[in-house]
Amino acid sequence: MKQASSITTRIGDKGTTQLFSGETVSKNCPQTNAYGDVDEVVSILGVARSMATHTQTLERLVSLQRRLFVVGAELATSLEHVDRLPQRVDAAMLAELDREREELEASLPTPTGFILPGGTPAAAHIDLARAVVRRCERKAVGLMEQGLITNKTLIVWLNRLSDYLWLLARADEDGKTLLKDA
Repeated sequence: MKQASSITTRIGDKGTTQLFSGETVSKNCPQTNAYGDVDEVVSILGVARSMATHTQTLERLVSLQRRLFVVGAELATSLEHVDRLPQRVDAAMLAELDREREELEASLPTPTGFILPGGTPAAAHIDLARAVVRRCERKAVGLMEQGLITNKTLIVWLNRLSDYLWLLARADEDGKTLLKDA
């Protein structure tokens, strides 16, 4: 009788894991920390998606979650093996995000003060994801400084993603935003 495969590999029992490209590394290595934070963003966006009531917000969140898998895979792959990836963060992926960001920004009023997160449950989680994306960006910059990644477009994409998420949270709030004058 054939044994069913398991998600438990036992590699982690020793404090190690495998990069997407197959190398065994510490669970505390810079790459593991970076793609772990991307995984956190994907999960937070999943919570936001479970609370979103606008079809457009739901569609945007699913699209972002899928694109974040591309980011996570690239961060989890050693430089020697990035050519094996079926997709990487590239100019086209950045242009798509920029186009969506510009459309969203054009549809929203310009704020007159600081925005307090929490206008809707979905928006609050999108704002939480935005804050974690900022951490992802910082870790990706660290990977670049250490020579572990070289794709500058990935850093730009993460930077623009945080702007996009801020706008997406505002759009989900439908005017329920609480402004706090500086």
